[in-house]
This record gives sequence, structure tokens and C-alpha cells, in this order.
Amino acid sequence: MGGSFPAGGFGAGNPGEGIWQTMEQIFSAFEKRVGTRVGRGDVRAAVLALLAEKPMHGYQIIREIEERSGGSWKPSAGSVYPTLQLLADEGLISVEESNGRKTYALTDEGREEAASAADSAPWETTGEGPAFNALPKAGIELAQAAAQVRRTGSPEQVQQAVAVLDEARRRLYSILAQD
Repeated sequence: MGGSFPAGGFGAGNPGEGIWQTMEQIFSAFEKRVGTRVGRGDVRAAVLALLAEKPMHGYQIIREIEERSGGSWKPSAGSVYPTLQLLADEGLISVEESNGRKTYALTDEGREEAASAADSAPWETTGEGPAFNALPKAGIELAQAAAQVRRTGSPEQVQQAVAVLDEARRRLYSILAQD
């Protein structure tokens, strides 16, 4: 990780600016990774659960999973489309092409499979719900705002921002102290 810090260390150039640049790099890298990785079985279960409701095309399935998980899970096309192909190969779904778009629907066997796996929706069991994922995102956005104040604010504005951040830190710890 040595090469990822600004040249000259944290104090190079404008004192303190290097730390903010480094924080922005870290936040940027973290922000790209926010989200939940789920197993292949979860994609399969999600596809079956959605198709049990109505026929859909692949993009609808991806969008519906993302929406129902509150944005915490957006499966890639690279996981959904191979799953659809596998389910078709297993005879659990049928494929109908119309206007250049494939629509997938459950077969009778597929409905039985979906019913037997209908204990809970996979997007509800990703381990991290929308509220859990909102915290790191809010933290990143707060740090970005603090960095912006540091870069462009007057000394008085920077002092005000420090007071706001100190109060926010105290209030966050008080949340944990509650019983």
C-alpha cells in the first residue's frame, strides 16, 4: 500500500492536504466495493422467486432484485443470464422470444421448485439490508463534504466544520451507549 499515498507523505505541500487526498482515494476505492456479494444459489433462488410472480426478461430480473434489496444487491448480467440458461437446461423455465427480447417463465417443474424454496426471499437474506449499507455510504459522503470544506472553506468555515464533526462523533457514540 506504500505506493498509494501522496508523494512526500502527508505533510507535502499544503499541510494536511495529503491526508485528505489519501482519504478520498480510500473512500473512492471503498465506494466501488459497497454492496453485497452473494452466492450462486442466491441468484438461482431469486430468479425462481421472481419468475413465480410473473414472466420477465433478464434486465427486469436484475432491476427487480436491486429494487427489492433496497440497492444492497444488484446481480450482474454475468450471473443472471448463465443462471437463466441453466434453469432452461434443467427444464425449470421456458424461453419465449418476442421483438428480439427473451422472456423467461416458469414451467410446471419450475413452479414446484420455486414453491419448495419459498421460505424467504433471497434479497431479504443478503446479510446486509438497505439500512446497514446506508451507513458506510453516509460516512463516505460526510468525509467528502469535510474534504471539500478543507479545500475551499475559510479558516472560520473549517473551524465550524470541525465543531460539527466533533458533535456528530459524540452523538454516534451516544447511540451505541443507549440500552
